[in-house]
Amino acid sequence: MVVTRRSSTPGKTAAPRGSTALILIGLFRLFKGLVLVAAGIVALKLLHKDIADVVTRWAELLRIDPADRVVQRTLDKLLSTTSRQLKEVSAGLFIYASLFLTEGAGLILQKRWAEYFTVITTSALIPLEVYELAKRVSTVKVAILAVNVVIVWYLISRIRAERGDPRRAR
Repeated sequence: MVVTRRSSTPGKTAAPRGSTALILIGLFRLFKGLVLVAAGIVALKLLHKDIADVVTRWAELLRIDPADRVVQRTLDKLLSTTSRQLKEVSAGLFIYASLFLTEGAGLILQKRWAEYFTVITTSALIPLEVYELAKRVSTVKVAILAVNVVIVWYLISRIRAERGDPRRAR
């Protein structure tokens, strides 16, 4: 059953609130938030531990050669990380995760504020993503940028359609 809201204009109804795409975007945001919470917890757990030992153990569990170039670069970066930096990174991850979890919950609950919030936060990060892409092109960076542009475009189109905006995207 699709529920439509009545428009303030007689004879017009707004676009349906229920949307599979909106729920998928919300689930995607929740997933990203949970991944960031996990990363923040990992960063906190690395405090007061031998980071080299932890990374080597993870590499062995994942059957990655500890002498691998990527593992070595990661190990070098982690070994130069101070406890203060780990705390700061963890705090940043938790803050960022709270944004994603808030967006995701709001979108799944079909809240209008969540659509606006997601448009603002996602579009605010697009210039940073373009900058990172300009520094070094990678398939992952292009995919992330494309997904975020599509999400912003979809939500703006949806907001405009529900408002009955004549400039709405087609």
